Amino acid sequence: MVRYLVMGLSKMSAVIAGSSQLLSRYVVGFGVVIFLSACAKVDFVDADGNGYSLSSLHGKYVFVNYWATWCAPCIKEIPELNKLSREHSDDLIILGVDFDQVKGEELKKEIAKMNITFPVFAIEPSKLLEVEIPQVLPTTYVFDREGKLKATLVGPQTEASLLALID
Repeated sequence: MVRYLVMGLSKMSAVIAGSSQLLSRYVVGFGVVIFLSACAKVDFVDADGNGYSLSSLHGKYVFVNYWATWCAPCIKEIPELNKLSREHSDDLIILGVDFDQVKGEELKKEIAKMNITFPVFAIEPSKLLEVEIPQVLPTTYVFDREGKLKATLVGPQTEASLLALID
């Protein structure tokens, strides 16, 4: 569809070119912008099918939290993470990871059971993020605004403990 839109805009710009080169450049440029935005790279998908690129997260702190439904400290921590995600979405993003690596509908059921309101990776992201799969739960990896690993936090965190890590 994008290819046809660009082709259509090119033909339209050729017709317009005789009367206004400036408008022609604008139309062709507009087609290129549409085409490039449709080609945005997706590095990972959340459980709801929303795509994300790591580059789109630059400028925000990223908290990647590993949890499991059988982990009592995880259950205690999730409301803190939900609140942090809801109240500080301009400065940070929280992404969850189901330690048990369930997928599809089973993952959605576990997210609902835990009452998680922030995005959860559809796949295990340790290779993508260049971190180890944690041995203790909950574990939260904190990435700075440039995408560099800033801290590895083991055990349940609070909103205050996590906010203390950001500028």
